[in-house]
Amino acid sequence: MATLSGRTRFRYSLGSFVTGSFGTVPGLVLVKYLTDTMAVPAGWAAAIVFVPKAWDVLFNPVAGRLSDADLLKTGSRRRFLLIGGIGVAILFAAMFAHPGFGDPLPDALYVAVMFAACATAYALFQVPFNALPAELTESATERTKLTSVRIGVLAVTILICGGGAPAISTGIGGVAGYRVMALVIGLIVLAATLLVYFGLKDAPVGALRPNTVRLGELVRTLAAWRPFRWLLGTYFIQALGIGTVLAAIPFFAQRILGSEGYGTILFVIFVGPALVTMPLWPRLGDRVGKLNGFRLATAAFALGLLGLVFAQSIPLVVSFVFVALCGVGYAGISVFPLAILPDLITAEEERTGETRAGIAAGVWTAGETLGLAFGGGLWALILAFGGYVSSTDATAFQPHSAIVAILVGASIIPGVLIALALPLLRRSVLEPRRELA
Repeated sequence: MATLSGRTRFRYSLGSFVTGSFGTVPGLVLVKYLTDTMAVPAGWAAAIVFVPKAWDVLFNPVAGRLSDADLLKTGSRRRFLLIGGIGVAILFAAMFAHPGFGDPLPDALYVAVMFAACATAYALFQVPFNALPAELTESATERTKLTSVRIGVLAVTILICGGGAPAISTGIGGVAGYRVMALVIGLIVLAATLLVYFGLKDAPVGALRPNTVRLGELVRTLAAWRPFRWLLGTYFIQALGIGTVLAAIPFFAQRILGSEGYGTILFVIFVGPALVTMPLWPRLGDRVGKLNGFRLATAAFALGLLGLVFAQSIPLVVSFVFVALCGVGYAGISVFPLAILPDLITAEEERTGETRAGIAAGVWTAGETLGLAFGGGLWALILAFGGYVSSTDATAFQPHSAIVAILVGASIIPGVLIALALPLLRRSVLEPRRELA
């Protein structure tokens, strides 16, 4: 079995700058960009945020088949990494170029088309990127090491790009701020793509070749696999809450805390504790059990969010404490589903004698993507329900109903979504029971 060098692990993991950027930045800034620079009504923004992400999920199987075919033809998936990554870099910058057609409708359609095209390019990158670990080495131990480095780089990416993007856009201000932000993110994505493409040129290639799962097999597997459906449902609901929180941050900072500049601070306070505590949650899980750890993390996140409903009447530092508590809980709800999932896969494979890892990975990714996309769309619908007034310079006077919608939508609604996981975390379903010999 091939042993991967530290250099190979690191070069592969640089692809997380592509996946982390596209996975985080649009969720943070796109709704605000649409409503507060293009004067796009919040209801329209909901569709623009959701539809391209949903298309990404539908296109993934197509991208998988194209990638598989290219692998058989050339012996490598690297070409799709290059095409997809360059496409993401260019189209991401184009998405925030703001051509200024002079009317919200054509401006909104332009963003929708660019976002959908960017999502398509992202699928071309993401699918081969996720398939590579199984092909670089046949060793499960080596793949675990590779994934650990990738997760570490992903965490750094989320902190840098998630914190930096709103800092650039608000620091410069207006349309120019978004253009510069998108250009910077695009250059980061381009650099990461080139480093992965050329860095893996001489990397070892294992014998494993995962095949794209057909729809019939997928449906049959999920119909008979109740624990996986249960865990995925829990994860989807919480991803919906997280997506809502990410989209709410810039609005909450400006309209509730009083300054759009607080957006970057809130994000850093949220992600920072998450990075620090992420290695600690598995240790707690070893002592109290994964499900109990998952419950504690869920409770921490939900309590932090619910505490923010008092943000207008408590000291700013107390609001920051609640945000930090959210970050601690977020780390846990990120760790435990991925810790429970392999147990479910192993138990199902032992029960059926059939491979389940490939199906689980594809459906899991789709569920997370849809949850985050629904979250951004839900946030835009909350703004529309509250009567949020869109504008071209973010200075429009907001009615009391819009302020209430922002406050409730950034705290109570995602808090309830996160907490909904608690009754779903049933030991009888999510702890595999193996038949006694």
